[in-house]
Amino acid sequence: MRASEMEKLNVEQLKALKEQSEMEVNVLQDSLSKIKTAVTRLDIASNALLDLSLRPQGNQSITRRKKMLVPLTASLYVSGTLEDADRVLVDVGTGYFIEKTTAKGKDYCDRKISLLKSNYDELMEVCLPKKKLMRFKITMKSDLVYWN
Repeated sequence: MRASEMEKLNVEQLKALKEQSEMEVNVLQDSLSKIKTAVTRLDIASNALLDLSLRPQGNQSITRRKKMLVPLTASLYVSGTLEDADRVLVDVGTGYFIEKTTAKGKDYCDRKISLLKSNYDELMEVCLPKKKLMRFKITMKSDLVYWN
């Protein structure tokens, strides 16, 4: 909405417009926060896969079985043993897992991180003008209330 159009609105209409803008910005900020969280988790997974791939190879019966903590939830882990460090299960969403090599699993994480960062940048381009418009609307509303 342009400034000239906003000047024609009464205080109640400006208040409704402000509330709508605030809701849109809140939804966008929530999406940005979720993307940041997903990127952080994928980055941790990617680093874990890198660490797993860098462990020394030696006697196959000893090095193939690796003790580790397996996450059940974000804060609950149980002890487990990785039978084959060269193959991992990758969570591709909605309860589906795909078996991949460690290198391909890391590549998947890195590609997903790149995609999410791109989505984050696109959302920021949408969010920033809405925040500016919201500030303008608030300023305009206070000016109208002040001058009325």
